[in-house]
Amino acid sequence: MTQDLPSTKPYLLRALYEWCCDGGFTPYIAVVVDSFARVPQEFVRDGQIVLNIGPEATGQLTLGNEIVSFRARFGGVAREISFPVGNIAAIYAKENGAGMAFEVELGKAEPKDDSRNAIALAISGDEDPLSAPTPSAKESDDGKDKPPSSPRRSHLQRIK
Repeated sequence: MTQDLPSTKPYLLRALYEWCCDGGFTPYIAVVVDSFARVPQEFVRDGQIVLNIGPEATGQLTLGNEIVSFRARFGGVAREISFPVGNIAAIYAKENGAGMAFEVELGKAEPKDDSRNAIALAISGDEDPLSAPTPSAKESDDGKDKPPSSPRRSHLQRIK
């Protein structure tokens, strides 16, 4: 009897997230957007969005085995973000591009919300990153709210 093993992808995702944070790097993820991804569509480019998932940029971050979810501000507006782990194409450190690329697993049935598999990552400090004041028009037009276009591929390794 052959039993399907769980995917290593969510475990590697959590490990690289922790590595980035411990090293003082900013963890970014590239996500392929489909009908199951709840992301701000105005930031989607070529069917993909790159998101800062660092503790300073997110609230209530959960890196589960099936779903990633968090709260974040985009252009000063708080949003609820969620997408299947299978949609993640890469995780990397913004500062040096070190990270890992993954095979995207689209077209699967809508993931179930299994709280047994979810691991909530604690946000450091007492201040909620989403309670910060909304940036002025000048601040939001300087590109700081927009994620980078894509990860540096030369440092990433594809895992199947």
